[in-house]
Amino acid sequence: MSKIRHFIQQSWLLIAASFFFGLLIAVTSAGLSPRIEQNKINKRNRLVGALLPEARNFVALDTALEIVSVSGRKEKVEVFRAESEAAECVGWSFNAAGPGFADKIELVVAVDSKFEKIAGFDVLSSNETPGFGDQIKYDYYRNQYKGAPAGELELVSIGEPEDIDSKIVAITGATVSSEAVVEIISNSVTQVKEQMQGKGIIGNVKQQ
Repeated sequence: MSKIRHFIQQSWLLIAASFFFGLLIAVTSAGLSPRIEQNKINKRNRLVGALLPEARNFVALDTALEIVSVSGRKEKVEVFRAESEAAECVGWSFNAAGPGFADKIELVVAVDSKFEKIAGFDVLSSNETPGFGDQIKYDYYRNQYKGAPAGELELVSIGEPEDIDSKIVAITGATVSSEAVVEIISNSVTQVKEQMQGKGIIGNVKQQ
């Protein structure tokens, strides 16, 4: 009987301790959430600022667009208008994500003001294999996208990375990661562009 009583006492102690530490983690997370979110915004703005050097301010569209992700799920996409000091549109940016070789890859993509050319992309988060897939972060790979047409891109195994066109040369030994980035950017850019044209934000209609 004493053993049962001892077990119950110890169990309640464990439950109470678990509840206390769970509450502590929740409170800490809630307290840090605004700071974490702000850090993400700051990182994003810093990366886009490097892709669109003339940008001084980023203004979100009134409503988020909805696209079908590479995985086939509907996702909201928040598009930002990049403005110069004179409040002129110098480009557009948005986040895009999809599955990579090891885990989810999240990118920030920038295009020119007319949405005709890709200004570039940068990696917000990824866990691709060091020395192989993580080369998607390297300039020699990312530079292939700067000036490429804002539409469907094609991954090729052989080519000149210096040639700026719709063909992206894969990273040696990391075809899956290379293809993942091509698919993420092609998928998001084409759908976002189509919806923005449909809403009259870009195209023949004067930009607002």
